Amino acid sequence: MPAISSNKPYRVGRSKTGLGLFATKPIKKGTRIVRYFGPILDSRIPAQDDIENKYLFELNGRWTIDGSVRKNLARYINHSCRPNAESDVRPRERKVFIRAIRNIEPGDEINYDYGTDYFKAYLKPIGCKCPSCETKRKRLRAEERAERAKVKARAERRAEKAGAKSTTAKKKKLNGKHFAGKVGRAKA
Repeated sequence: MPAISSNKPYRVGRSKTGLGLFATKPIKKGTRIVRYFGPILDSRIPAQDDIENKYLFELNGRWTIDGSVRKNLARYINHSCRPNAESDVRPRERKVFIRAIRNIEPGDEINYDYGTDYFKAYLKPIGCKCPSCETKRKRLRAEERAERAKVKARAERRAEKAGAKSTTAKKKKLNGKHFAGKVGRAKA
């Protein structure tokens, strides 16, 4: 397949959460990466206010961008709790740009924080899958495993001590003498 040259510093690719937008060229801090666009919806019109999809970007209390159109490549940018980009919302112009807040290297996934409302509605029920949250969950799972291992080891030590005490307590008296429990014949 021939190489396709592109002036765009990004490409759509497979990520852990589905499709994502990845840098193909270095992107400097402060650079506009892509515009989030689509039909503008008015919340005062009931038919437009009832639209439900995951690609709605609220400009203000009245205007919302429906980013579900296929040409809107910014819709592929995933959420991260520690993002490398942010949304630059311009409600008067009814435009949203995604801008880099850190230097982004080629191959890095471009991501931004979707905000509290979206997070609570869509991400919290299934769990955030951004790299920082995955790392945090791995660390917590490792701590839980270590704690379970400590509790198990403590229980085993207690069982050993209890077992040692019970073997000494099991000595029986036989004709007034202590008997350790082994029966054998006397050798002549």
